[in-house]
Amino acid sequence: MASEKADIKADIAVVGDFARDKLVVRGQVEYSSGGAVYYGALALQRMRVRTAVITRLAEQDFHLLDNLRREGIMVYAQAAPQTSGLENIYMTENMDRRVCHLLGSAGPFNIDEIPRVSARVFLVGPIMAGIVDIPLLRRLSTMGSVALDAQGFVRICIGNDVLLTDWPQKEEGLAFVKVFKVDDTEAEALTGETDRFKAIKKLSRYGLSEIMLTRADGVTVYANGDLYEAPFVPRKIVGRTGRGDTCLATYLGRRLTSSPRDSCRFAAAATSLKMERAGPLQASIQEVQELANSLPQSGS
Repeated sequence: MASEKADIKADIAVVGDFARDKLVVRGQVEYSSGGAVYYGALALQRMRVRTAVITRLAEQDFHLLDNLRREGIMVYAQAAPQTSGLENIYMTENMDRRVCHLLGSAGPFNIDEIPRVSARVFLVGPIMAGIVDIPLLRRLSTMGSVALDAQGFVRICIGNDVLLTDWPQKEEGLAFVKVFKVDDTEAEALTGETDRFKAIKKLSRYGLSEIMLTRADGVTVYANGDLYEAPFVPRKIVGRTGRGDTCLATYLGRRLTSSPRDSCRFAAAATSLKMERAGPLQASIQEVQELANSLPQSGS
């Protein structure tokens, strides 16, 4: 474990619970590491972005973080009563519909145990509600820009069932967020709109600088009043879990040095290549760039 209370300097720090997930695909069961701190951080490191992880999991599972360290990621872990985890049962051939059940929850971060971190961006990506709260968003916003994945506030557990709901405190919470990521179902839960453009328009009223919306066939980005879109073009879908984590992380990594238009296309390409294989993104920057150059893209 990284030395406690030590200064950490990164371009992007990923904050969330490390997960151990059960994946059920076409009747086959597989157990896998998961969460934004896994899929997102490894994708960023593949891009050669200086990456740190701030996470929670059961102490007996700390060895699972060794894979991140071997890749050069700086890791700070808080001990939790449990390691978070979800059972994801994929219902369709294209793996876009799934049923989720709770396997475990690491519980909320202790804000007083957050290390001193210097980062340009904090990617906040808990796998469910109850891990990160608004006071922590406020604290992180004083340390860098905050990019938030909506699932950390709209994905709730009732018994062992994982359901989507509105976030009643979204106006307060989003005041500390610059980049907000939703998928189409989360956008509907937050706005009541099934049309992605109407949903983005409603979300933009909360003063967000940039909004990313993912769906089965691609990604839409709203930035500074403009809209950009790029398709997902995987040759096959094997690694659906981690799609959103990869898309947001690679977008943010690219945005450190490039425009929203270019970053949207790069993220769509990276996510397409990630979905072709189980696990985190394994393609090189060169492979992602070659695919990105070939993608059609719309933008206003």
